[in-house]
Amino acid sequence: MMLPGTSRNATASAPGPFTLLGIPGLESLQAWLSIPFCSMYFMALLGNLSLLLMVKTEPSLHEPMYLFLCMLSLTDLVLSSSTLPKLLAIFWFGRQPINFSACLAQMFFIHSFTAMESGFFLAMAYDRYVAICNPLRHATVLTNAVVAKIGLAVVVRGVVLFFPHPFLVGRLPFCKSKVIAHSYCEFMALVKLACADTAASRGYSLTLAFLIGGFDVCFISLSYALILRTVCRLPSKEAGLKALGTCSSHICVILVFYSTAVFSFLTHRFGHNVPHAVHIFIANIYLVVPPTLNPIIYGVRTKKIRDRVLQALLCRKR
Repeated sequence: MMLPGTSRNATASAPGPFTLLGIPGLESLQAWLSIPFCSMYFMALLGNLSLLLMVKTEPSLHEPMYLFLCMLSLTDLVLSSSTLPKLLAIFWFGRQPINFSACLAQMFFIHSFTAMESGFFLAMAYDRYVAICNPLRHATVLTNAVVAKIGLAVVVRGVVLFFPHPFLVGRLPFCKSKVIAHSYCEFMALVKLACADTAASRGYSLTLAFLIGGFDVCFISLSYALILRTVCRLPSKEAGLKALGTCSSHICVILVFYSTAVFSFLTHRFGHNVPHAVHIFIANIYLVVPPTLNPIIYGVRTKKIRDRVLQALLCRKR
């Protein structure tokens, strides 16, 4: 079947499956690498599903911070499940082939949900800013309706801006190798295989990633800078340390996500001397580590959720 916007020549030249290599250069270690990746995937599933169930069943957690956290958890579940099962199949069973349509779908989910993850980090930073800097207005500013609109805006941004990616790739002729030197279908890795001029497509994708990441990072940094200024002015040192402790853990997760994303972004453009195995390994880290850490950092270190977990554990012991 011909994809919309796909020329007959492009379709005819790339109807068959592509081959994902996993992590090229580390083939001898892939069986061992599967252990931490599988463990992190299991923790991501368990942590995010538990968090969603806890917030759903506990009315006291139906607040903006926890609603945004649920949106982040759903994003993490989709993002990690879009890549990790295939990666583990490559590691364990050598199932490297992937259908072209499935490859395009995986590429879309990875890029769009990565943008959503970034957007929800920004939404949660804004929530913390309002809660700490304008606590009396928090309930009136971030109503459930506003939270829903922010969540919808983040989802729409991720879908609309990256919707062209599958069509841009689907139009390309692949008359050379169909071996993708990556562990998942990534836009830049795919366009490199095309036997056509892809400068416009690559420029579009890189510009989009730069603008989305730059916009979100700037406003996340601004939010936490204003929070830090407010915390330093608090008369109570205990309250200041509590707020600072919460924000510092959030910042650690954000730094892991953006530092690995920026490394991957810059490697595509300038990192010709970076070993390919290092690039692919880091590219996988930024898709699996944040979904694993988010329920722990945002969840367990949040007092209401921590108290709810302890209460559930005590009830089981009785």
